[in-house]
Amino acid sequence: MKNTTNIENKTILVTGANRGIGKTITATLLDRGASRVYAAVRRVDTLKPLLEQYGDRVIPLEVDLQDNASIQAAAKRASDVDIVINNAGVLQTTPLLSEGSIDSLKYEQDINVYGLIRIAIAFAPVLKSNGGGAIVQLNSVASIKSFEELATYSASKAASYSITQALRALLEDQGTQVVSVHPGPIVSDMSITAGMDDIAEPPTVVADAIIEALQSGTFHVYPDAVAKQLGSAYQSYAEAIIEPKLVEA
Repeated sequence: MKNTTNIENKTILVTGANRGIGKTITATLLDRGASRVYAAVRRVDTLKPLLEQYGDRVIPLEVDLQDNASIQAAAKRASDVDIVINNAGVLQTTPLLSEGSIDSLKYEQDINVYGLIRIAIAFAPVLKSNGGGAIVQLNSVASIKSFEELATYSASKAASYSITQALRALLEDQGTQVVSVHPGPIVSDMSITAGMDDIAEPPTVVADAIIEALQSGTFHVYPDAVAKQLGSAYQSYAEAIIEPKLVEA
């Protein structure tokens, strides 16, 4: 039986909630019936617009995905959380065959991969104690298809996708639903940095797709047109190899 989660009256944590996709996810969750959202950001002063709109339904949390102490402190503060949405991530555009590419990959790995692991270690026990809940990871289409202009970012997202698969299996028995979201170009600072703002879709498509996946028990989520195109080719492999439990001979 699939684990499913309804967002109504739930307490939810969103990393990177102050701008772009994260801000839209936060607003959409509150508009669609979530009780409150812990907005986990590096600088809580950037949450002023959300606080002005939603008042005490938004709870600021100072969290840096590179700082494990801040994540552990957030898990203690947000001990009533039902759903964790790890949206925060970074993208570098350093050419792969240049001198700085390894440093760029290290930076992206530290946030996009190790940050996810830090979040999971801190919050999996919290979710278990609260009945299971869900972890949602923003992984990007770059996790299933490397883009040469964004090679280090693609590599970091492929790693975070692999970790997400493992989390799905590891947390199933405690009743925690895990969702892997693979957006294509979405209107944000990141899409501008990647030079894809001309084909980017609004972040509402990601927020709506996350809510639908939580309610339906879907693991792989392809929110936008570019993602759907790649997902339609990839999904048969995902359903045959990634999603089922494979028993070794």
